[in-house]
Amino acid sequence: MLLADFVQQVDGFDALSAKDKIKVFGWYLHVHKTLASFDNEAIRACFKQLHLTSPDVSVYLPRMAATKPPELLKERSRYRLARNVRFDLDKKYGVHQTVIRVGKLLSDLPDRLPDIAERAFLREALACYRAEAFRACIVMSWNLAFDHLLRWILANAARLTDFNAAITRRFPKKTGISISSIEHFEELKEAEVVDICQTASLISKNTTEILREKLKKRNMAAHPSQVTIQQSQADDVITDLVNNVVLTLV
Repeated sequence: MLLADFVQQVDGFDALSAKDKIKVFGWYLHVHKTLASFDNEAIRACFKQLHLTSPDVSVYLPRMAATKPPELLKERSRYRLARNVRFDLDKKYGVHQTVIRVGKLLSDLPDRLPDIAERAFLREALACYRAEAFRACIVMSWNLAFDHLLRWILANAARLTDFNAAITRRFPKKTGISISSIEHFEELKEAEVVDICQTASLISKNTTEILREKLKKRNMAAHPSQVTIQQSQADDVITDLVNNVVLTLV
């Protein structure tokens, strides 16, 4: 998770004292950057990233280590949060490691998605995940992966030819359909597109099964029901679609 995204989750961050900001930055470095300890420069860099004036951390950090009980534990020229401080911040901002991994998976995607439409789907999926709107997150994650599949087909003339040739082989009654733009896919159901891709041997059996399964989950999430959608279900949909569709079909 980016530091700018993290501090948006910290209530009243801008009003925090310099010392409390340092604690928050220390927790971020421990948890999100997986640093066992940090030095003066790492804390200064946090202030700089957020365009904040940095206090004299070379004064603050030793003082925080000298308080009783200490707020920081000093190890040579490096520091780590004291157990009680870390525990308090864990309760406020701690999340399960799967949330961190999935959030990072989505956050790291923009540089790997050249298409503007796909980036828009990604931003919405990430916003929904952070807001714990897991139904909406599953829907947007499917939209991202399915849009990626369509654009992947269109991006290569041979793939597109194979896809068009497979339409009537898979669905004999669907004559007169020829895909040449993203809008033309609207003549086909999403499940039909997946089936045609399999018939045309454009995607593997495993990818086909993943898409079919995730489409069922999308449908379950999209339609009103008494079924509760848990974070774990969103995690499964996101990681499968991103790793096995978005990052595989290139």
